Amino acid sequence: MKASRTIAAGLLAAVCVGASAQTVPPPQNVLQLSTNGTVEVQQDLLAVHMSTSRDGADAATVQTQLRNALEAALAEAKKTAQPGQLEVRTGQFALYPRQGRDNRISGWTGSAELILEGRDFARITQAAARVQTMTISGVHFGLSREQRAKVEGEAQLQAIEKFKARAAELAKAFGFSGYTLREVSVNANDAGPMPRHRMMAMEASAPAAAPVPVEPGKSTVVVTVSGSVQLR
Repeated sequence: MKASRTIAAGLLAAVCVGASAQTVPPPQNVLQLSTNGTVEVQQDLLAVHMSTSRDGADAATVQTQLRNALEAALAEAKKTAQPGQLEVRTGQFALYPRQGRDNRISGWTGSAELILEGRDFARITQAAARVQTMTISGVHFGLSREQRAKVEGEAQLQAIEKFKARAAELAKAFGFSGYTLREVSVNANDAGPMPRHRMMAMEASAPAAAPVPVEPGKSTVVVTVSGSVQLR
């Protein structure tokens, strides 16, 4: 009998909780807002992608040729490397079979990539020009971490101030004296010109080329502040 009373009491409590939840009134006088802060800034980061390819009947031979070309390019590029100004790293290194008409392997093709990146454009392009075992396959501009952080801070401040001013303006327009924040989110992104690609034929014994002329564009950093406010 006692167990039955306990079950009945539990069911009654559950019903009461459910009824209480259903009677909670929906939020009233809540306004949804979204504002943007936008800052345009000169791109200060350059990445030059260099690559080479080899083709042959033997996989080991092709791999060795690629490794030798990459090692020579690394050694040359590192001569003037400097943290933040010119940093050197390897990119993709790929080797895959080439099939003939009978679907049998008829040879091997491979490629290797080297990336020169930093804020010293002249140092980067001059280093790329000295590399004789690879050629430039792509030129990319962007923002350094320091530049991005600075600009995002400016755009974020703009977006927040716009959000506050817009919330106050709308509260007044709707006949309220002010507002309080309910929830808010902040998101940032940046957009710039499409990467500039430069394709060239590779000659392992080619003399050093003149530095490739480069001209950075601008990136637009946008920070969005969105959320809801309680009118009061």
